[in-house]
Amino acid sequence: MGQRMKRGKRYGVAASGQWSDEEDGRRRLPAGEVHAWEPGRNETVCGLSLSRSQLVRFPHVRWPDTFPESGGAADRVQRVCRRCASMAGRRGSDARPRWQRVRPRP
Repeated sequence: MGQRMKRGKRYGVAASGQWSDEEDGRRRLPAGEVHAWEPGRNETVCGLSLSRSQLVRFPHVRWPDTFPESGGAADRVQRVCRRCASMAGRRGSDARPRWQRVRPRP
């Protein structure tokens, strides 16, 4: 029996607004506040209901592309949800380093 490799979850984006990039063939991109969203679910990773919060889904935009340092779809992103970033992963200049035990007890 072989072991299966655990595959990381791939998160889409849900945002409070949207805009169209004319240079990229009128591609819809997120704007305003962004949240991580798992396609197939009706809520964000932090637990907000997509319909009640009036969030727009962007299944074609990957979660890491919403960070300003990515150079991806972050042109009009104003705020990244901290709770979603802690759950779905957040790497960047202002991210806290992951917790790591320095000297474990024997």
